[in-house]
Amino acid sequence: MSNAAESSTSPVLVEFDGRIAFVTLNRPEKRNAMNPTLNKRMLEVLDELEGDDRCGVLVLRGAGASWSAGMDLKEYFRDNDGKPRDATLKARRQSGGWWGRLMYFEKPTIAMVNGWCFGGAFTPLVSCDLAVAADEATFGLSEINWGILPGGNVTRAVAEVMNHRDSLYYIMTGETFGGQKAREMGLVNESVPLAELEARVRKICESLLEKNPVTLKAAKDTFKRVRNMPWDLADDYIYAKLEQMLFLDQTRGRDEGLKQFLDDKTYRPGLGAYKRA
Repeated sequence: MSNAAESSTSPVLVEFDGRIAFVTLNRPEKRNAMNPTLNKRMLEVLDELEGDDRCGVLVLRGAGASWSAGMDLKEYFRDNDGKPRDATLKARRQSGGWWGRLMYFEKPTIAMVNGWCFGGAFTPLVSCDLAVAADEATFGLSEINWGILPGGNVTRAVAEVMNHRDSLYYIMTGETFGGQKAREMGLVNESVPLAELEARVRKICESLLEKNPVTLKAAKDTFKRVRNMPWDLADDYIYAKLEQMLFLDQTRGRDEGLKQFLDDKTYRPGLGAYKRA
């Protein structure tokens, strides 16, 4: 999917390694700030990877010393000043297209936050299923310092994973925080030294690649859908999703797992996934 020419010009790079698709935001000179070209390409990349068997897990990372500095203020704000409202609306729709797609992506997704993660970058961060940060990473909701508020559904993304008091504190002060604080507040799953970041992410990928992909997709989608449902609707949705999963899983993974556990005595739950053909 990527080539030598693309590596120096494309705003998004894709590399495959052991069924891990490393997707790299590639505007290091702009701290990987998201502009219209990058956002359009990310939407294309997600469409391409969803049906690509080389991709079992998607890891989203940033080129250079940053994950992403958020929205490109010049291209999304300054360049739209004085233009008709439809230009602003178009920019808004375009900027949010790919993170909405990422939230319910067919494969597991992990944000690998290696450096700066500011403002608009919180939305794709939260859209990934899992997130691991470097201790040295720097997070910030600095919009208040610019005289604006966290838009583009950033505020909603923060409210999704961080608690009430912490969310308001960083939204209202614009102060920055590191990877360990991000872990404490639930913004990321883990924070490790930068030198260990990729190895830790790869270890998580190995675990995910052992799992039945149909079940994995159903499990993550079910959690995201039911958490805001009333209990009775959630119960109905979960059983409907289970039936859908059993229908879609052509490998009959549930039957094989039960066979290995009950009949063959070769599988012990809690020690890893059942063995898939």
